[in-house]
Amino acid sequence: MTANILFAGHPDAWPAYEPLLKAELARLGVDSDLRNEFAPEEVDYIVYAPSGPVSDFTPFTRLKAVLSLWAGVEKIVPVVPAELPLTRMVDSGLEQGMTEWVVGHTLRYHLGMDAHILGQNGHWEPKAPPLAKDRSVTVLGLGALGTASAKALAVLGFQVSGWSRSQKDIAGITCHSGAEGLKAALAQAEIVILLLPDTPATENTLNAETLALLPKGARILNPGRGPLIDDDALLAALDSGQVGHDTLDVFRVEPLPPEHPYWAHPNVTVTPHIASETRESTAAEVIAENIRRTEAGEPLLHLVDRSLGY
Repeated sequence: MTANILFAGHPDAWPAYEPLLKAELARLGVDSDLRNEFAPEEVDYIVYAPSGPVSDFTPFTRLKAVLSLWAGVEKIVPVVPAELPLTRMVDSGLEQGMTEWVVGHTLRYHLGMDAHILGQNGHWEPKAPPLAKDRSVTVLGLGALGTASAKALAVLGFQVSGWSRSQKDIAGITCHSGAEGLKAALAQAEIVILLLPDTPATENTLNAETLALLPKGARILNPGRGPLIDDDALLAALDSGQVGHDTLDVFRVEPLPPEHPYWAHPNVTVTPHIASETRESTAAEVIAENIRRTEAGEPLLHLVDRSLGY
């Protein structure tokens, strides 16, 4: 039986996804009909993004699954009915891009590159940085992206700790969980990387109390989600010197408003939500594989746990 697949991502993305998805579905031997327009009652699968044309799932009476093109699902979970299987995007391109951004900015902090790139005004100070083995880095969030980033940093020799809500066991990484585990992970973190999902339980993970746990002058990278940080608390910690510098890629409001104090703060680097993104070629592989799995009666990959919100 032919699987009818509706592409309901952003309309501008359809020309890129159409040939890639069709080719991948054919490679996997999935008998399918992929379109960007379908009568709702004929659709078996929706390839979905909130920026696409679908907002009401009621007419899709034979839907088997909603396959999100986004890694974050905080805007998607409230929209997709709870009885429908929902997957989030976890693909090798997204993972590789995030790992590269995290490693690059961690090395930038570790090596003190800003001082040399921005200019030393004729001041000669031949002071080498410590080796990676003497630098402690903590990754908050040990999902696919956090784990990949933590492993890459461990390969470079950094002392890497990680924290997640549920206990993990990852070779080469000191794993923490729970409230006491968060305190332990932050207490030794010279560089903190936030890769947690955006849920009510993770909002303001870094706040006045937790920022005070960091070693004085710690650096923070946030390529995860804007609400993970209490902005007012972070600005206060920067002004006091408790936090030495932040590189922020995500924000509560995007684009970041021109009047926001982050733009002008001397100890904040703003990057415009570019740490990573879904790549069409690798995303097509994940979407097609999940359709193949469902048609074969196999479990979906990256199924969203509604109780956790991700």
